[in-house]
Amino acid sequence: MDHVDLLGAIAGSLTTLSFIPQVWKTWCSRSAGDISLGMFVLFSLGVALWLAYGVLIDATPIVLSNTVTLVLAGSILVMKFLFRPN
Repeated sequence: MDHVDLLGAIAGSLTTLSFIPQVWKTWCSRSAGDISLGMFVLFSLGVALWLAYGVLIDATPIVLSNTVTLVLAGSILVMKFLFRPN
C-alpha cells in the first residue's frame, strides 16, 4: 500500500468509525427522535454514490470505508423507523 492509499485508508477509517458511537447510543436508548431523517437519507445516498465512484475507479480505501459507513448509516435509518413512538 503506497502512502496515498494509506492516507485514504486512515481518513476513511476515522470518518467511518465516527458513526459507531451514534449507532451504539441509538441502539441502547431505543430512541432516534433527535436524529434528522432528512439528513441521514441524503447522507446515505451520498455515501452510496461515493461507494459507486470508488468501485468505478477501483479505489479500495473508498470502497471499504463507504461500504462500512453505508451499513452504519443504514442501521441508524432502520432504527429511526423501528424506535418511533406509537
